[in-house]
Amino acid sequence: MIAMLMPNWMDPEFLLNWLGDWALWGTAAVIFIECGLLFPILPGDSLLFAVGLFIALGKIDIPLWLACVVLTGAAFLGNVSGYYIGRVLGTTLFKNPNARFLKPKYLEQTHAFFDRYGPRALVLARFVPIVRTFITLTAGAGRMDQKKFFFWTGIGAVLWGTGVTLLGHALGKIDFIHAHLETALILLVLVSLIPMVVEYVLARRRERARKAAGGDSPYDEPAERAAVMDRVNND
Repeated sequence: MIAMLMPNWMDPEFLLNWLGDWALWGTAAVIFIECGLLFPILPGDSLLFAVGLFIALGKIDIPLWLACVVLTGAAFLGNVSGYYIGRVLGTTLFKNPNARFLKPKYLEQTHAFFDRYGPRALVLARFVPIVRTFITLTAGAGRMDQKKFFFWTGIGAVLWGTGVTLLGHALGKIDFIHAHLETALILLVLVSLIPMVVEYVLARRRERARKAAGGDSPYDEPAERAAVMDRVNND
């Protein structure tokens, strides 16, 4: 059933069973990569949830507190890496509109996210696939104040890394979840993809509307991008 719905590398149960005794550290590596190394299509949310659930079931024999510390640390350090990649490389990686992952529109969506929420975007973006990968790159490219960045990304790392893991652990104690573990993990993966699908549909609509109006991208000009980050830094 899983194979029909998703590749193995998107199935948290498969990944955790395959990693075996290295499940925690393998999950930490996935979280680090998704948050900092510009590879957005990874099952971060569902892996965090699954680790907590597997600990509750006794399938992963590690203390819950250790899992929370390691995974939160991976989320924080991943974002820090993305931030400094952004400071060094800026937006030069986002030039090809036909690129598989580093599409210019992803950067535009992230700038819009910053423009709407200010530095709080670093917390909210944790729960939005794709945006959570590129928002730290945007913060670095926009030279967001480092202390402010560390503060807000730290809060986001705790809420996401610890919060989702604890949620999985809590639900792992429910008999219904035990009996339908595979279905629960599949549903979680699908739910975690909903924001990405919705954003894709909305982005396509906005793009069509701009073309119909003869307009360009709202972030084509470097000055406008800089203005967004100025608002973030002054918030």
